[in-house]
Parts: sequence; structure tokens; C-alpha cells
Amino acid sequence: MLFSALHCAIGSKQTMDAQCLLQSWKRYVLVSLLLSATLNTVSPVTHYSIPEEMEEGSVVANLATDLGLDVKSLSRRKIRVDVVGNKKYLQINKETGELYILEKIDREFLCPSKTTTCFLKLDASIENPIRMFNIELEIMDINDNTPNFRRDTMHLDVSESSPVGERFSLNNAVDPDVGMNSVKTYHLSSSDHFDIEIQAGRDGSKFADLILKKALDREEQAVHNLILTAVDGGVPSRTGTVNIIVRVLDTNDNAPKFDKESYNINIMENSPIGSLVVKLNATDSDEGTNSEIIYSYSLYTAEKTQEMFSLNPTSGEIRVKEMINYEDFRIYDMEVIATDNGVNSLSGQCKLTILVTDMNDNHPEISIKSFQSPIKEDIAVDTVIAVVSVSDKDSGDNGKVDIYIQYNLPFALRESSLDNYYELIVSKHLDREMVPEYDITFTVTDRGSPPLSDNETVTLELLDVNDNVPQFPQSFYNIPVMENNAPGALLSSLTAFDPDLHENQYLVYFIIEKEIVNTSMSMLFSINPENGNLYALKTFDYEIEKEFLFHIEARDSGIPPLSSNVTVHIIIMDQNDNAPVIVSPWRAHGSVVEEKIPRSTEKGSVVSKVIALDTDSVQNSRITYQFLQVTDATLFSLDQYNGEIRTMRMFSYRDQRYQRMVVIAKDNGDPALSATVTIKLSTVETDVKAFSDLTEVPLEYDIFSDLNLYLVIGLGSVSFLLLITILVTCVLKCQTTKPSKAAPPSRNSVISERNSTIADSTLVSNDAYWYSLFLAETRKGKLVVRQPVPKAGSRYIVSSIPRSTGLTETSDSAASTLQKLWL
Repeated sequence: MLFSALHCAIGSKQTMDAQCLLQSWKRYVLVSLLLSATLNTVSPVTHYSIPEEMEEGSVVANLATDLGLDVKSLSRRKIRVDVVGNKKYLQINKETGELYILEKIDREFLCPSKTTTCFLKLDASIENPIRMFNIELEIMDINDNTPNFRRDTMHLDVSESSPVGERFSLNNAVDPDVGMNSVKTYHLSSSDHFDIEIQAGRDGSKFADLILKKALDREEQAVHNLILTAVDGGVPSRTGTVNIIVRVLDTNDNAPKFDKESYNINIMENSPIGSLVVKLNATDSDEGTNSEIIYSYSLYTAEKTQEMFSLNPTSGEIRVKEMINYEDFRIYDMEVIATDNGVNSLSGQCKLTILVTDMNDNHPEISIKSFQSPIKEDIAVDTVIAVVSVSDKDSGDNGKVDIYIQYNLPFALRESSLDNYYELIVSKHLDREMVPEYDITFTVTDRGSPPLSDNETVTLELLDVNDNVPQFPQSFYNIPVMENNAPGALLSSLTAFDPDLHENQYLVYFIIEKEIVNTSMSMLFSINPENGNLYALKTFDYEIEKEFLFHIEARDSGIPPLSSNVTVHIIIMDQNDNAPVIVSPWRAHGSVVEEKIPRSTEKGSVVSKVIALDTDSVQNSRITYQFLQVTDATLFSLDQYNGEIRTMRMFSYRDQRYQRMVVIAKDNGDPALSATVTIKLSTVETDVKAFSDLTEVPLEYDIFSDLNLYLVIGLGSVSFLLLITILVTCVLKCQTTKPSKAAPPSRNSVISERNSTIADSTLVSNDAYWYSLFLAETRKGKLVVRQPVPKAGSRYIVSSIPRSTGLTETSDSAASTLQKLWL
């Protein structure tokens, strides 16, 4: 029955109740009846003692030996151990008969009630014959559990007014172990205000009381954090801890306090109504309603002060209630009380002194007593041009005034001998051309806070003085002019600039007179005195004048007048206005030139040479030669550069006796000009003729009449130009003025030069015709000599002697060919 009762207790893990005991009792009676019918005897109880928590497989005892059983028959007789509470803690080794631990045994689980002893009762059975054995196993406690508090944290509220020695109960710790392994003592962490006292219960359990050993002050420390430690008696001992949070409850034991006991406050007069004067701040170290503060005026505050300023009872703000006037009251005194809302309210007070500050509410004033405008731009430095006075109705710094003008002006202010008077003077030289007028702003500012200011602006005009000379955009002008220009043509506009005003700005232009070759510049050029337009008064010819160099002056109308000049270089540009003139072979009035050549002339021989001259410039005077017509193009060739006509082959019997060719001489101008000559060649059978056939033939006067005219004009022009050149050179040597750097000295004169180019690019004088004729005839094998008759009306004789005659071997024979004709 005891085994069944124990089995019931283990199966339910609770204390046995009446129903369980009744069922166990019925079962025990039934088993006893069965056993009494089948068994003769029941063995006595076998007792063992083991500690809890033994490892699985640990041997408790040799049950077979203790029961007197044969080990070899255990397996055959089917020895077994009953199950306890659905758990089989023990098992019998049928080979050895040992009773060993099948599953760890926890004493606190097996015997939850804290009893000093704990037994595990079980039955062992064996068959053939059937026998029952009672086994009682005592489970010994070990210290395998730590003390444990029901909560991890305990909260405790203690009033700061609690007396010293007051006790506060704490929850005790629980340890499932029994005996010496249960809770034995408690420890409290270090604290200046608390300690513990350990008490013992009737069942031997231990608990602790918290004792106040020093008075609390919430304002000093509102929360105390403590740690309570429970220690059991096992070896080694085990501990458990709990946090104790002690919150100190407030009591109204502190009066409100202001940040300062007294305040000195400055306020400006005319401060707007509602503006903040000061925000008072009183603090109460209590909490809750004990720290809520109400502000109010004390009885010592005058009614006038309370009318001028309002006090917010909640925020402590003092604001302007009425308009403040410095002239009425300058100082306001008041006392403010701060009271808390505690049951037994406490209060604090402070004193305030409000000082009214005079406001800078008057602007400074400026008055211009005298002002001189306009003034001349050459006014002397330090001259007084204005006198001003300043004033301010305020007093102190608010009435002190500073005056100034713009810093970047050529003027300055200086104090006058009279108070608050200032003089405006010229500090730098003025220039009307840079700045024609000045806007001068007088600014006055007082020294109040914030400062007030005023200003007044005057305009100063400057009168012009003739202090600037006229200026040309360039110091040297190169003006190209095409020859054959129309008289009165506009060449250029030479305009100068004068930054002065009115009559000082009006300019008049002149050509500085200069005679060259007895010709005044004013006869060649004209300039408009008002606008500087330069005109040509004549038509220029490049072949006569190539350039001019002179000066133009611009003069203003000021007093005294100022002037400047500029150098003008007129460059005459050539036009292709002269056609080439054929000077060889000569023909009169466009007649055909007849030439005779031997029919046996070799290939490449010169049969004739065309020479043309052009009086234009080098570019326009470059001449090329071409055939316009030729009887047989395969027989003759023409050199386009030197005009030589050569045979391309020897004459044959099929060639005509008379060969006609037309040669054109064309210059390089645009458009090109040209001249033509017709040459008729006749071939003769004999190479040598009698000398009598080649006697000199006097040329008729009508043939050379035009030639004589050209020669006279040419010789006269060369002589005249040579004389002019000598005179100009002498004049330039005597001049004292320095020539312009841009122009060479030779350009101070009019240059008229005629250069001509013949076919083989040789420069010759006005005797070019005769020289060309000489070349042409000598290339044909003849010697040409020119000699004029030393009397008026003489003619020229041209002697042509063929070289093939052999008569030119000596100078005497050549001289014998000269003849003179006297007309």
C-alpha cells in the first residue's frame, strides 16, 4: 500500500489526495489477495541510499547478491523492476544482477515538498517460482539549486520625510534544496542610507528587512539603486540577486528661488506697448504641484508701476503696458513674489529697477550756407567752394553729429572756426574732360544708438578751359591717289578731336605752306577748314609726279589757341594710260617696213627685231610680242619677250619671195594697250651686193619730223628734271625741320622720272630710240651712227653699213660712211 501511495504521488507530481489514496488502497487489497493465493512468502524490504543527480549507468548495488538469487537464473526467471510514475529510474542487469541508474534522479522533482527525507519505493519480481521483493531507495539532497527571487526587480517608494530606523519588508529568496543547502543569509550592496536585517521564519526559512539608516533628500538624490544577494549553505555556496529600486517621494520642503535677487533693466522710451521688458525665472527643486510657481507683485510695488508694466503670473514675463516717457519717470522700482502650489506653500521674492533710456528720436539737420557753382576746371587746390552747418536737437551722444561726403571725390571737408560749421574745399586738380560735373552728397549722422542720419545733394558744374590740344587719330597718313584723277576729287578726311567745349573745341584746318619746284602745296591740294576734307586741285600724272609729302595743322579757337599737325604722304598710283610705242623698225605714219634678206639665210638667224617702249610704271610697261599675221608660220618665229624674229628653217624654192608679217606689242596693264607694225620681207638670191647699192640715202624731212619732235621733248624734259632735282636737293639740305620717320628725305620733292624698258630689259634715257635703233641695226649686221648737224634746222643722218662688206674692219672705213646734209 505504501508503494502504491508513493506511486500515486509521483504520477501526479502533487500531494496525495483522497481519491488517489482510495484507489491505491483497493489495488493493494486486490494484489494482497492474489499474492496470498499464489505465494507462500514475501521477502523483507531492502534499503539503499544514493545522492541525487547520479550519472546514468552508475551501479547502486548488486541486487542478486543482496537478495540471495542465483545470477545465472536471473534471465531465465525474468527478473524485472516496476516503473515509477511513468519513469523507470532503475534497471537490473540480468547478467550480473547489479541494480544501476537508468535515468538521472532529481530529488526536488521526486519530492517537491521540502521534507528532510525522500524515498523511492519500488518492487522487483521474479518467476519460477514467483517472488516479490520490496526495495526502498533513499535519495540524498545535493546543493544543485541556486537561491531565486520571485522577481528580478523590486520597486519601493519611500517618502523623503521618513524617519531614520523605519523598516521596509522585502521579498525573500526561495531555494528548492533542503537542510544546509537552503538559503542561509542575505547581503546588501553598499549604501549610505539603507541597511538590512535578517529574520528567520518558523519553518526555518530566512528573509530580510530594509532599514533606513540616514534621512533621505529627494532634491539631492531622487532614486537609490540597491542589490540584494541571497546565499545558501551548500559547499560551495550558491547565490541569487535582485535589484531594489527605491524611489524617494517628494515633500514641499523647498521655496522658489529667482535666478537673481535683484535686476537692473534699461528700457528705451517710446518702447511699443506689449514689448518684453524682462522674463523672470524662479525655480523650485521640488516636483509635481510643489514645483508649480505663480508670480505676483508685492505690496511694496507702487500702483503707477503696476499701471505701466504688466506681469504674467504663469510665465513671469513683464511687458510694457502703457507708453513710457523719459521726461515723466526715469526709474521704476518693483518687487515680484514667486509662490509654489504646495499644501504648505512657500515663496521667494526679487527686486527690479527699470531705468528708462532717452531715445534718439531727432534726426540731425544740415544747412548749406553758401555754394559756388559753376567753377572753372583750373581752380586752385584748397579753394573754398561751399560752407555748411549741422545741428541735432538731441543731447549727449545723440546730439553729436558727424558729417562726410563721398570718399572718391576730389573734394574735402574741414572744420570752420565756428562750431558745427564746415568748409568744402578742392583737394585735387579738376579735369572737366574727365568729369564734367559732380554730385556732392553731404551726409550727417549722429552718434545715437541706432544712429540717425540725413543728407543733401548739390551739383557742381565745371567750366571749360582751353587746356587740350587737338588730336589726330594717326600721326602719319598714307593716302593713295590714282593718277588722272578729276580736279576737286576728295582724297581723304583728316579729322582731329578736341575734348574741350564751345570755342575751345571748334577746329580750323590748314595746309602748312611748302614750295617744291616753285609750286606751292596750296596750288596742288586744298583742305576744308571746317571738317578737314582734303581735295586735289589738279590732275596728277604718275609719269611726272609720284608722291607728295606735307603737313596739315588743326588749330582750335580758344584763347590762346592750341594746335597740332600731322604728316600727309600722297602716293600717286599708276594707271595704264600710255600705249606702247614701236621705235624699231621705224616706219612713218604707219607705213609698211620693208626688209631684204638673203635667201640663203641660215636657220635661227635674226632677220628683224621689233622694239617697243611704254612710259608707264614697270608693271604696266612690261611688253610682250605676238604675231597677228604671218605669211608662213613655219618659216619665222617671234620671241615674245625681246621681239626678235628668227628663221625656223632655211628657205626653199617653194617659199614665196615676199613674206608679210604683222607684229603686235602689248603691255601688261589692265586693260592692256598695244601697238602694231607690219614688216614686209623680200628674199634676194645674192648674199653680197656692191657697196654702191648700200650707199647712204638721206632721209626726207617728212619721215623724221615726228621723231625730231619726240627727241626735242625728251631731251628738254630730262634737262628740266635734272635742274629741278638739283634745286630740290639744295633746298632740303638747307631745311632745319626734321623729316618724318615714316617718309624718306627724297620724298620731300616731286619725283618725275621716265624709265623705259626695251626688249632685252635695258634701262635707257630719252635717247632710247637711237639706242634701240643701234641695237636693231647692229644685230642685222649693220653699223649705225647718229650725228646731228650743228646748225639750226639740221637733220640727222643715219648711216647703215652692212658688216658683210668687210668695210667695218677699220674705223677709218666706218667714218667714211658718215654724210652730212645741209638744208
